[in-house]
Amino acid sequence: MSETLTDTIGGPPAPLFRLLRHICIASAAIGGLVIFGAAFVVSYSIVKSLFGFGAVRGEFELVELSCAICASLFLPLCQLNKGHVMVDVFTNWLPGKMNRSVDALWTLLFAAGWAFICWRILHGLWEIQGYGDRTMLLRAPVWWVYVPAVFGTGLSAFVALMQSLAVLTPRLAQRIGA
Repeated sequence: MSETLTDTIGGPPAPLFRLLRHICIASAAIGGLVIFGAAFVVSYSIVKSLFGFGAVRGEFELVELSCAICASLFLPLCQLNKGHVMVDVFTNWLPGKMNRSVDALWTLLFAAGWAFICWRILHGLWEIQGYGDRTMLLRAPVWWVYVPAVFGTGLSAFVALMQSLAVLTPRLAQRIGA
């Protein structure tokens, strides 16, 4: 089932899903800009080194931080598009409506998983901010990376919740604009 649940309930996507799509695309675009920036810095560092001017200080730290940031920002769009690995071998024989219901239940469990991960990352953010931990060369605060991770997992949890509600409780979903 590669389609999004907004397509399976019939008709055009509801206003909430249109808004979520825009937010998820913006989040992924920011993640793309971050990783593009990291690639640019690494390329610049390599060229600078080739000409004997030395590498950019802490470039590997920038790559580490950038990868953590962009991975978190890509998650909501992946959830919205149902881009995660799905194993539907055991449910392919079920009728379409029942198959969508089973998928919606698993999506609801996914929402709970995202919410749990978001909560734990938020807890880690508070702790690491209290420690004042910084990267070795750039001295950048490490907690900065946790902020987009909280955003990405929190938005993924909300998207998954709305996707499952759209199938499991269509009347409630219509009332809230999902």
